[in-house]
Amino acid sequence: MVPAMLAAEISQIIDDLNAATFMLDSSDEEAGKAVRKLIQQGTFISDSVEYSELGALQIAASRLHITSPKAILIEKRSIKKLLDKIGDNDPTKKKILKYFLYLLRKYGNLIMDEQIENPSAEFEGSVAPTNSINTSVHSQSVEVDSDIGIPQYEVQTDVPSGGTPPEEFKCPISMRLMYDPVVIASGQSFERMWIQKWFDDGNDTCPKTKVKLPRCSLTPNTAMKDLISKWCEKYGITIPDPSTQLQAFHSLDISSTSIASLGSSMNDLHLPLDVSNISLGSLDASYSSDSSRTRFADGSSFTLTQKTDDCHRFQSHACIHETDSEFLMRLSELNWDFQCKMVEDVKNHLQSNLQSYQSMSSENFVDPLIQFLKDACGQCDARAQRAGCQLLLVFVSKNRSGLSYLHEDTFSLLVSFLDSEVSEETLAILEVLSGHPHCRTKISAAGALFPLLKILESQSKEFQEQAIKILHNLSSDSDICSQIIRLECIPKLVPFISEGRIARHCMVLLKRLCDTEEARVAVAETNGCISSIAELLERGSPEEQEHAVAVLLSLCSQRVQYCQLVMDEGVIPSLVDISLNGNDRAKATALELLRQLRDIEYGHE
Repeated sequence: MVPAMLAAEISQIIDDLNAATFMLDSSDEEAGKAVRKLIQQGTFISDSVEYSELGALQIAASRLHITSPKAILIEKRSIKKLLDKIGDNDPTKKKILKYFLYLLRKYGNLIMDEQIENPSAEFEGSVAPTNSINTSVHSQSVEVDSDIGIPQYEVQTDVPSGGTPPEEFKCPISMRLMYDPVVIASGQSFERMWIQKWFDDGNDTCPKTKVKLPRCSLTPNTAMKDLISKWCEKYGITIPDPSTQLQAFHSLDISSTSIASLGSSMNDLHLPLDVSNISLGSLDASYSSDSSRTRFADGSSFTLTQKTDDCHRFQSHACIHETDSEFLMRLSELNWDFQCKMVEDVKNHLQSNLQSYQSMSSENFVDPLIQFLKDACGQCDARAQRAGCQLLLVFVSKNRSGLSYLHEDTFSLLVSFLDSEVSEETLAILEVLSGHPHCRTKISAAGALFPLLKILESQSKEFQEQAIKILHNLSSDSDICSQIIRLECIPKLVPFISEGRIARHCMVLLKRLCDTEEARVAVAETNGCISSIAELLERGSPEEQEHAVAVLLSLCSQRVQYCQLVMDEGVIPSLVDISLNGNDRAKATALELLRQLRDIEYGHE
């Protein structure tokens, strides 16, 4: 009912969802601990427990970033929607949700002000891991990042970690191991069922290369099937017949959801919570936004929102340990020397305290740090720029979930630092950021490609290596590949093909670029490019040989004249050796390249 590419993608998504094991985020777990502890101990509305209520709510709010008026409003609305959905069907869940709403109404203004010192001390007992839905509704999300980092859920597959399938063994349409590989006129191999569906949909081009095909014939790729069979036997993998999977896809009951609703997931927790002793009082009670004092049973009290102008409180790293949730919030109130000292202290603190990252937000960390870097740039203070960049590097290296706080102006500022005294720190930051898919387009949009390619023409080997690695990461995005090609980067890459430390990154970059005709033309027309690639076939590492063969295959599968250029380099003995002794990917690619070169040679005869 749908095109082949879409059908394959939907089928893959269904398989991934069926195999997904959802994991609890550490910050959500910590927030859940605090609130669960509060519910379990039995909370009555009285002066003696207000401190416990506020402490638990502050922990939950800071960990889940419910610290702004907008976030609190969204949280309240989400809880109300859940209450409407639950109705009278689940009294326990209803009472818990009403209690959360009560806490937000009573203390909402206070959790936006100063956090009390060390509010988590009372809740650090041993508590079984719990859920985040008890403490937050709107802030729950599942992020999927297949490239790098710690995902929010893990997908179980039938492929062992030690046996990553070679890309050549996967069908370019379904991205799965091929059960019945066939070759089409473009020289590319596909799963028979998926390429047949592609042709049945009326397409007459190659799905991978987009080249118009002279004929839509399918030729069994017995050599590829034999290699796949051997690889599967080695790792104990059985490839299912995709036709049976497609039948299962057609029989899916789409009338029901495959993911449990928020309400049902709360029921599945099986938490031993006794909420009978929670007294909510009047939910319609009005709590003044100016309330600033909490009174205890003995009549004593303390100020919750007390402000202070004493900058000395922020002039020592000791204040950082008092409350991680503040971090750099009042950095701008200090004089410049103390600002620099504070940035250094926060960096040292974060390097030794990983739990502090859970308290970070845009308001209390990223925004003031970026403003500090802008001020340092305006004052031409290289030392301050370096300190700020080093702190930002610690942040992006350790706090993957906080990368969403980095706005476009941050990336523009980093690009402006590429040609400065803090180039080293800036390149290190961009190398980390370029490993995250959602940061790549921002790096490119900020204009980083031109200065990165300019670094390749510099004399700094270390900077050149970092620039190559960043371009390697960015090339995972096909749109960015097109921009890199337009900047005539391939001639700049040739000197690095023979560089031992970065040859691998360079060849991966070339392989990705060669998915476009413009890049293939540039490779063929750039002096020394094909010969440098051919040299890797003899002396390169197994991985470098794998990528080198892939680049040559991408050339030879498109134009006959490219085949002749490759043949002129005398690559046949090296390809034969790789087809016998290379890694799995290299073997498959070398066999295919040898077949194409043989056909060209026979055609000339």
